[in-house]
Amino acid sequence: MVSYPDSQGAERSLTVRRPPSVTSHSSRASTSRRHRPQRSHLGGSSYQPQNEFPVFTHTGDVEILIANGRKELRYLLHKLILTQCSGFFEAGLSEEWASAGESPQAGGSSLVRMLPGAPQAKKKWTYELDWGQDDEIPTLVQKKVHETPPPSQPPPTRNKPPPPQAGFFRSMANFSSLHVPVAQSDPDDDIFRDYDNLFRVFYNYPPALDPVNIANAYVECKSLLQIADMYDAVDVIGPRVDHHLLRFQGRLWKQIAKYPPSYLKLGYMARSKAIFSEAMIHVVGQWPLGIPQLRGQVAESVLELIEDKVDELDELKAKIEVKLSRLTITTSRGERVTPSNNWLEWMAVSLFRQWLAENTTPPPTPILKSSPRQSSLRTPALRTPAPPPPFNTGRIFRLIGQGGTSYLGHDECKRFLKLSPEHYNRENLKRFERRIEEVKNKAKDLVKPLMRNFLELDLREGGLPYLTCTRIDVQEFPWDEV
Repeated sequence: MVSYPDSQGAERSLTVRRPPSVTSHSSRASTSRRHRPQRSHLGGSSYQPQNEFPVFTHTGDVEILIANGRKELRYLLHKLILTQCSGFFEAGLSEEWASAGESPQAGGSSLVRMLPGAPQAKKKWTYELDWGQDDEIPTLVQKKVHETPPPSQPPPTRNKPPPPQAGFFRSMANFSSLHVPVAQSDPDDDIFRDYDNLFRVFYNYPPALDPVNIANAYVECKSLLQIADMYDAVDVIGPRVDHHLLRFQGRLWKQIAKYPPSYLKLGYMARSKAIFSEAMIHVVGQWPLGIPQLRGQVAESVLELIEDKVDELDELKAKIEVKLSRLTITTSRGERVTPSNNWLEWMAVSLFRQWLAENTTPPPTPILKSSPRQSSLRTPALRTPAPPPPFNTGRIFRLIGQGGTSYLGHDECKRFLKLSPEHYNRENLKRFERRIEEVKNKAKDLVKPLMRNFLELDLREGGLPYLTCTRIDVQEFPWDEV
């Protein structure tokens, strides 16, 4: 929303959208470029005003000053570029916004501009960073529009460099003996870095983000995206962040597996289909583990997509559970085994069904009876039991999909058969294990739809205890609906 100032006001501001919070992190401060003066053909050096990023002396018309009393960054950029990249600047530099601050006395300057032969004035906009309160994100505030007449003559040319200060050579000779103090990092370095990266991307320069440490890169990318969201520039900044993080390749996928809710939020902010999909698969597989980190912190469309995918996964698991519970084997004559036609083989099927039921059914809620002494305690933490971890059957389906000796192995079969001493012998044990293996092979085929993996993460280094068969189709990304 744009708020227009009074005609006599010296400052004007735009209301920008602020994210809930920004965690400050230490990082390297952005450094400005150094430019060597061009040498003249006469042997001396000529002074040439800078006309490239970040200061376009000849063509820039929007001045931006970011300073905190200890450090200063100055930009002289173009209205055209800023309005194309940012909705904030598109509104603030519009003709409607500019005319709102014009006073009736400004007509004289307009008359001068209209006189034939008069030098054309150049309109300039100025923004300064308002640091606000400690818990607020510093934002740019537009100052009063002013007009500067074009220079009537070229800038002065310096024929030779200025003479060095007294004692310069002597001090340089003794430089090695001097103690040079280490510069202290500025607590506002993160803000300087984020704004510098914002304008660098606007001018198609790569942002200064950590290329080695992916944890630092995540923090810097998240902070940059929050600034971009404030200035309605995510469409421009998001692809740059996506490109930078994807360069980490395998390390990125491992980090997403460690912190899926965090990367889901970042992937949504950056409009990164690769990062968002990877994180979504982990979140759905572990659900409802990620509820505290996502509810109230992401858009409702994201939560709706998560819940839809969780429902789809639960429905698929329920269908396969029914098939597994009905799984059976047949006798040599092709008949379904029963207690009457083959007791031993029927016991093999029964053991599998019992194992499946125990491991796919949530455990019963324990009934705690507090003693009189416990009930007299007033501390709630001592009376209230800790909530049990979320029940997730993904690990069980992965065991079934793996087959072999991953479950119901030799020792379990032997222990089970010993419960009927009259049937326990070496021959029956071998026969029993063969039939168990047959049941497990059939079960392995049934769970194949749940064993699909749509992650970029290489699972050969180690499996996950939850399912990763969730798939996000192209038309399902929540930002495409807006």
